[in-house]
Amino acid sequence: MLRRFIMGLAFALPLLAFSQNAPKSEFPRMDKSPLDVSYYPADYPMLKNRNPDIAPLSARLLYSRPEANNRPIFGELIPYGKVWRVGANENTEVEFYKPVTINNKKVKEGKYSIFALVEKDYWEIIINSDLHSWGAFSYKPEHDVVRVKVPVQAIDQHIENLCAYFKEENGQVTLNFAWEKTKVSLPIKF
Repeated sequence: MLRRFIMGLAFALPLLAFSQNAPKSEFPRMDKSPLDVSYYPADYPMLKNRNPDIAPLSARLLYSRPEANNRPIFGELIPYGKVWRVGANENTEVEFYKPVTINNKKVKEGKYSIFALVEKDYWEIIINSDLHSWGAFSYKPEHDVVRVKVPVQAIDQHIENLCAYFKEENGQVTLNFAWEKTKVSLPIKF
Protein backbone atom coordinates (compact mmCIF):
# COMPACT_ATOMS: atom_id res chain seq x y z
CA MET A 1 0.00 0.00 0.00
CA LEU A 2 2.79 2.38 0.95
CA ARG A 3 4.63 1.43 -2.21
CA ARG A 4 1.56 2.34 -4.35
CA PHE A 5 1.31 5.67 -2.59
CA ILE A 6 5.00 6.45 -3.20
CA MET A 7 4.73 5.39 -6.87
CA GLY A 8 1.61 7.52 -7.30
CA LEU A 9 3.36 10.46 -5.68
CA ALA A 10 6.40 9.95 -7.89
CA PHE A 11 4.10 10.08 -10.92
CA ALA A 12 2.06 13.10 -9.73
CA LEU A 13 4.88 15.41 -8.62
CA PRO A 14 6.36 15.94 -12.11
CA LEU A 15 2.87 16.70 -13.45
CA LEU A 16 2.29 19.21 -10.68
CA ALA A 17 5.65 20.85 -11.34
CA PHE A 18 4.91 20.98 -15.07
CA SER A 19 1.50 22.60 -14.52
CA GLN A 20 3.06 25.22 -12.23
CA ASN A 21 5.69 26.08 -14.83
CA ALA A 22 3.41 25.80 -17.85
CA PRO A 23 3.26 29.01 -19.86
CA LYS A 24 0.19 31.17 -19.31
CA SER A 25 -2.23 31.36 -22.17
CA GLU A 26 -1.70 34.20 -24.60
CA PHE A 27 -5.47 34.55 -24.86
CA PRO A 28 -7.31 36.86 -22.45
CA ARG A 29 -9.94 35.37 -20.20
CA MET A 30 -13.56 35.74 -21.28
CA ASP A 31 -15.15 38.85 -19.79
CA LYS A 32 -18.27 38.36 -17.63
CA SER A 33 -19.81 41.50 -19.18
CA PRO A 34 -19.31 41.17 -22.93
CA LEU A 35 -18.95 44.23 -25.14
CA ASP A 36 -21.88 44.94 -27.46
CA VAL A 37 -22.70 47.46 -30.17
CA SER A 38 -25.97 49.17 -31.06
CA TYR A 39 -26.50 51.19 -34.25
CA TYR A 40 -28.88 53.82 -35.56
CA PRO A 41 -30.30 52.87 -37.94
CA ALA A 42 -30.58 49.45 -36.27
CA ASP A 43 -28.49 46.67 -37.83
CA TYR A 44 -26.65 49.23 -39.96
CA PRO A 45 -23.73 46.96 -41.02
CA MET A 46 -26.16 44.33 -42.35
CA LEU A 47 -28.24 46.98 -44.12
CA LYS A 48 -25.08 48.37 -45.70
CA ASN A 49 -24.06 44.91 -46.92
CA ARG A 50 -27.42 44.56 -48.67
CA ASN A 51 -27.46 48.12 -50.02
CA PRO A 52 -24.08 49.90 -50.36
CA ASP A 53 -25.91 53.14 -51.30
CA ILE A 54 -27.69 53.37 -47.93
CA ALA A 55 -27.59 56.71 -46.12
CA PRO A 56 -24.57 57.10 -43.78
CA LEU A 57 -24.61 55.77 -40.22
CA SER A 58 -26.12 58.23 -37.72
CA ALA A 59 -24.97 56.81 -34.36
CA ARG A 60 -23.16 53.88 -32.75
CA LEU A 61 -23.13 52.86 -29.08
CA LEU A 62 -20.41 50.68 -27.50
CA TYR A 63 -21.23 49.23 -24.08
CA SER A 64 -20.62 46.23 -21.81
CA ARG A 65 -23.58 44.10 -20.76
CA PRO A 66 -23.46 43.21 -17.04
CA GLU A 67 -25.69 40.39 -15.76
CA ALA A 68 -28.31 40.70 -13.03
CA ASN A 69 -27.26 37.24 -11.80
CA ASN A 70 -30.03 37.09 -9.16
CA ARG A 71 -28.87 40.39 -7.65
CA PRO A 72 -31.18 43.34 -6.94
CA ILE A 73 -29.90 46.00 -9.35
CA PHE A 74 -31.33 49.49 -8.91
CA GLY A 75 -31.07 50.89 -5.41
CA GLU A 76 -28.54 48.20 -4.40
CA LEU A 77 -25.91 47.12 -6.95
CA ILE A 78 -26.44 50.50 -8.66
CA PRO A 79 -27.11 52.83 -5.70
CA TYR A 80 -29.58 55.67 -6.02
CA GLY A 81 -28.07 59.13 -6.13
CA LYS A 82 -24.65 58.10 -7.48
CA VAL A 83 -23.26 58.53 -10.98
CA TRP A 84 -23.06 55.22 -12.88
CA ARG A 85 -21.26 54.50 -16.18
CA VAL A 86 -24.41 52.81 -17.64
CA GLY A 87 -22.81 49.44 -18.22
CA ALA A 88 -19.76 47.61 -16.98
CA ASN A 89 -16.02 47.88 -17.43
CA GLU A 90 -14.99 50.77 -19.70
CA ASN A 91 -17.40 53.67 -20.01
CA THR A 92 -20.27 53.35 -22.42
CA GLU A 93 -19.52 55.46 -25.49
CA VAL A 94 -21.86 56.89 -28.08
CA GLU A 95 -20.63 58.27 -31.37
CA PHE A 96 -22.80 60.67 -33.36
CA TYR A 97 -21.86 60.85 -37.02
CA LYS A 98 -23.74 64.11 -37.47
CA PRO A 99 -24.95 66.83 -35.10
CA VAL A 100 -27.93 65.92 -32.91
CA THR A 101 -30.24 67.73 -30.52
CA ILE A 102 -30.79 66.37 -27.02
CA ASN A 103 -33.11 68.21 -24.63
CA ASN A 104 -33.11 71.27 -26.95
CA LYS A 105 -29.30 71.41 -26.86
CA LYS A 106 -27.18 70.99 -29.98
CA VAL A 107 -24.53 68.28 -29.63
CA LYS A 108 -21.72 68.21 -32.19
CA GLU A 109 -20.84 65.07 -34.09
CA GLY A 110 -18.23 63.07 -32.21
CA LYS A 111 -17.69 60.54 -29.41
CA TYR A 112 -19.06 60.93 -25.90
CA SER A 113 -19.29 58.89 -22.68
CA ILE A 114 -22.69 58.17 -21.19
CA PHE A 115 -23.30 58.23 -17.46
CA ALA A 116 -26.51 58.29 -15.42
CA LEU A 117 -27.47 59.57 -12.01
CA VAL A 118 -29.95 56.81 -11.13
CA GLU A 119 -32.95 57.55 -8.93
CA LYS A 120 -36.01 55.42 -8.20
CA ASP A 121 -38.41 57.36 -10.46
CA TYR A 122 -36.00 58.85 -13.00
CA TRP A 123 -32.50 58.72 -14.40
CA GLU A 124 -30.52 61.80 -15.23
CA ILE A 125 -28.71 60.74 -18.42
CA ILE A 126 -25.37 62.52 -18.82
CA ILE A 127 -23.56 62.95 -22.12
CA ASN A 128 -19.92 63.72 -21.25
CA SER A 129 -16.91 64.57 -23.42
CA ASP A 130 -14.33 62.67 -21.32
CA LEU A 131 -13.45 59.40 -23.08
CA HIS A 132 -11.53 56.16 -22.54
CA SER A 133 -12.12 55.73 -18.82
CA TRP A 134 -13.11 52.77 -16.68
CA GLY A 135 -16.19 53.16 -14.52
CA ALA A 136 -17.40 56.42 -13.04
CA PHE A 137 -14.32 56.79 -10.82
CA SER A 138 -12.85 59.58 -12.92
CA TYR A 139 -16.18 61.18 -13.90
CA LYS A 140 -15.82 64.98 -14.19
CA PRO A 141 -19.05 67.02 -14.24
CA GLU A 142 -17.20 69.93 -15.87
CA HIS A 143 -17.02 67.76 -19.03
CA ASP A 144 -20.84 67.32 -19.20
CA VAL A 145 -22.25 68.27 -22.58
CA VAL A 146 -25.90 67.74 -21.71
CA ARG A 147 -27.94 66.27 -18.82
CA VAL A 148 -31.52 65.04 -19.25
CA LYS A 149 -33.95 63.64 -16.68
CA VAL A 150 -35.94 60.74 -18.14
CA PRO A 151 -38.65 58.78 -16.32
CA VAL A 152 -38.14 55.17 -15.26
CA GLN A 153 -40.55 52.81 -16.98
CA ALA A 154 -41.42 49.53 -15.26
CA ILE A 155 -41.48 46.60 -17.68
CA ASP A 156 -43.01 43.12 -17.25
CA GLN A 157 -40.15 41.22 -18.85
CA HIS A 158 -37.02 40.48 -16.79
CA ILE A 159 -33.90 41.62 -18.67
CA GLU A 160 -30.94 39.56 -17.40
CA ASN A 161 -28.16 41.52 -19.16
CA LEU A 162 -28.17 45.27 -19.60
CA CYS A 163 -29.56 46.03 -23.05
CA ALA A 164 -29.08 49.28 -25.00
CA TYR A 165 -30.65 50.06 -28.36
CA PHE A 166 -31.84 52.85 -30.61
CA LYS A 167 -35.49 52.82 -31.62
CA GLU A 168 -37.32 54.91 -34.19
CA GLU A 169 -41.06 55.20 -33.77
CA ASN A 170 -43.44 57.75 -35.29
CA GLY A 171 -40.52 59.91 -36.46
CA GLN A 172 -38.98 60.00 -32.95
CA VAL A 173 -35.65 58.33 -32.11
CA THR A 174 -34.81 57.18 -28.61
CA LEU A 175 -31.73 55.62 -27.06
CA ASN A 176 -33.08 53.00 -24.66
CA PHE A 177 -31.50 51.23 -21.71
CA ALA A 178 -33.23 48.22 -20.11
CA TRP A 179 -32.12 46.00 -17.23
CA GLU A 180 -33.89 43.93 -14.64
CA LYS A 181 -37.48 45.25 -14.90
CA THR A 182 -36.53 48.85 -15.66
CA LYS A 183 -36.31 50.82 -18.89
CA VAL A 184 -35.44 54.44 -19.68
CA SER A 185 -35.59 56.24 -23.03
CA LEU A 186 -33.55 59.26 -24.09
CA PRO A 187 -35.10 61.23 -27.00
CA ILE A 188 -32.59 62.30 -29.68
CA LYS A 189 -33.28 64.44 -32.75
CA PHE A 190 -31.11 63.59 -35.75
